[in-house]
Amino acid sequence: MGIAEDIKQPKFKSEFQKATINLFYTASWLGEKQHTFFKGFGITAAQFNVLRILRGQYPQPSTVNLIIDRMLDRMSNASRIVDKLESKELVIRKQCPNDRRAVDVLISDKGLELLGRIDKAMDVHERQICNLTEEEAVQLNDLLDKFRA
Repeated sequence: MGIAEDIKQPKFKSEFQKATINLFYTASWLGEKQHTFFKGFGITAAQFNVLRILRGQYPQPSTVNLIIDRMLDRMSNASRIVDKLESKELVIRKQCPNDRRAVDVLISDKGLELLGRIDKAMDVHERQICNLTEEEAVQLNDLLDKFRA
């Protein structure tokens, strides 16, 4: 099905409007798929994003400001997300030795283990929801980058 059938709107003002609506609709669709996927691991997509950032920094700690700068969803409350991850023992938070006002955040062994399990399941999940070839994925990435330029 195409976007016109999915939202039951046969006409659009322009192809640009149709593309924008299609992007919003697809982002929402993908968000629902991610919500269901990550729920199976007891975390949210935003929590996964923070864990992914921390794994990229590992074994070095990160500050909350670094996490905010790298988050996919800039509207997320990184401090609250870190609190949730700490309560699940997926991250460790400690005072920065160089600046007593700052707090360092480090992914825990439990967090690394969870990401390892997610990585394996993510490969299967992405193949199930993405009906694109590798070449089409490259083309889509190029078009999305151009769209935001």
